Amino acid sequence: MFKKILIANRGEIACRVMKTAKKMGIKTVAVYSEADKDSMHVLMADEAVCIGPAASKESYLVIDKIIDACKATGAEAVHPGYGFLSENEEFSRRLEDNGVIFIGPKHYSVAAMGDKIASKKLAMEAKVNTIPGYNAEIVDSAQAVEIAKGIGYPVMIKASAGGGGKGLRVAFNDKEAFEGFEACRNEARNSFGDDRVFIEKFVEGPHHIEIQVIADSFGNTVYLLERECSIQRRHQKVLEEAPSPFIDDTIRKAMGEQAVALAKAVNYQSAGTVEFVVGSDKSFYFLEMNTRLQVEHPVTEMITGVDLVELMIRVAAGEPLPFRQEDIKPNGWAIECRINAEDPFRGFLPSVGRLVKYRPPETAEGQVRVDTGVFEGGEISMYYDSMIAKLICHGATRDQAVSRMRDALNAFVIRGIDSNIPFQAALMQNPRFLSGVFTTAFLAEEYPEGFVAADVVHDDPGLLAALAAFGRRRYIDRAVQVSGQMPGHQRKVGSEWVVQMEGKDYPVVVTPIPGGYSVTHGVDRYDLVSDWKFGELVFRGTCNGTPICLQLERIGLLYRVVHFGKQVKATVMTANAARMLALMPKKLPPDLSKFLLSPMPGLLREVSVTAGQQVSAGEKLAVIEAMKMENVLKAELDCKVKKVVAAPGESLSVDQVIIEFE
Repeated sequence: MFKKILIANRGEIACRVMKTAKKMGIKTVAVYSEADKDSMHVLMADEAVCIGPAASKESYLVIDKIIDACKATGAEAVHPGYGFLSENEEFSRRLEDNGVIFIGPKHYSVAAMGDKIASKKLAMEAKVNTIPGYNAEIVDSAQAVEIAKGIGYPVMIKASAGGGGKGLRVAFNDKEAFEGFEACRNEARNSFGDDRVFIEKFVEGPHHIEIQVIADSFGNTVYLLERECSIQRRHQKVLEEAPSPFIDDTIRKAMGEQAVALAKAVNYQSAGTVEFVVGSDKSFYFLEMNTRLQVEHPVTEMITGVDLVELMIRVAAGEPLPFRQEDIKPNGWAIECRINAEDPFRGFLPSVGRLVKYRPPETAEGQVRVDTGVFEGGEISMYYDSMIAKLICHGATRDQAVSRMRDALNAFVIRGIDSNIPFQAALMQNPRFLSGVFTTAFLAEEYPEGFVAADVVHDDPGLLAALAAFGRRRYIDRAVQVSGQMPGHQRKVGSEWVVQMEGKDYPVVVTPIPGGYSVTHGVDRYDLVSDWKFGELVFRGTCNGTPICLQLERIGLLYRVVHFGKQVKATVMTANAARMLALMPKKLPPDLSKFLLSPMPGLLREVSVTAGQQVSAGEKLAVIEAMKMENVLKAELDCKVKKVVAAPGESLSVDQVIIEFE
């Protein structure tokens, strides 16, 4: 077994690999960019080596620097994680040439299956069902349009070396094919150093199902069941589960055997994932093989009881698999929510900055797991992807897994940046998701206008008002206990209050009960009991005898309540104060309609218009790059440009003016 391994990655996955390595008694080496010098994976490692500036193409994507770090530290093997160089054939080959073991498949397998064009051709030769498409390299946008028209819209434009939703667009017409090809090629060049792009037919309304395989050097290959990955936004997975509520035993076996046959065809060794698109009639087509560990691997670990990272290390060290296919049996259900630094109410735009507060939910063996690479006080950088953590919950049934995920999301505290927790929490309440009947079109169909605050509806707003009243009354009861009050002049606390929340008044009556307060709103009564104190962000207690978990905090004169993704900021005052406040004039917000503002922090890559130019609705105005993704800003209305304020190459902050209109 290895004595020391280097993890050629960062963030959550680097920390994940280190945990298993340490469990196995293996010392770890971290590599890091200048932007990551204080990150968690650096602190966790036994040794750490700086490999360059913040930009990944100058650090994490530079093969020579990784090899030099191996030589300097004496690392015997390298685990690549996912992304970066994990599916780079040259990287695995050069490691082998330098006497360093690559904890992953051999370079020839990476070359055959890591390249989407090559892997599709190989799958066709192996008589695996494949989607119609054009599998050769495409020269330019004009050729891409002709190919797309020949296949028939809609088509999927994909980077050959892509992954994680980057370098991928769906085009429904010539214009989208033309623009999508350029965007995919640029993203692929920046993220993977490979700008080759191909096109295939887009199967509308499919399921995205993937099969986890693991193979050793002795010819043993096993599939570890499937993962349901159909909940996607912009072709990037946001939630995964295992097993799939759509797949039956017959299809599971057929897909698994086909995945194993494909792996054996290239003498595959290590963990890998074969992805399929599955139609409503349960016909399935090969999409690609990811020759690496997947982001969503924990759901497979939870239902099979195996440690995939440990298996990868043991296989790389020359050990055989410790089980056979017949030994793999599903145990319960697991769901993973990706917790990302993005604002779900602003089109999921990236959110960067300091994690002022970061309190993941408590973990429980076999029930709740948190894989993360950040800590309170750390910084979410604009240079890398937006993932903060992965929250994985397991249950004996799908319903139990969902219930545990709801509670865990309620207790997940993030302050300082925006996160997609409200969106994930809304999914956990969505009737269609709960039914298990959905496809990759789920998010587009459920949120056709995008995800907005109105989509997070709490079924009992009176409960939120009652909790705000609980917080206010506990504050008042603490305040009236201050010493030194003049006899006969102590404050008398009344029971009638008004909670103002989202433009509505909730008159409530608050009376003390043992351990808490009874709050009455109309005919509804909420007996709230909790030992919650100011400074605590998570409220745990009971409501009418039923356990409840949510977030409650005092912010100045406001009380923030967060429950099932719904967040409100409530003002709690006496009835008389509420009447006086109603007489105050309202302040109108400033008119910003004549400005194009940056919706996120990022790098301004392109300004597509000039002063004096007439612009039509839908026309491209600017391109901002953030977290390795290109974001195109388009005109919402016909307008005329008065002034271009920001220049290409400029680093933008949120709401910074880019263009002024007449």
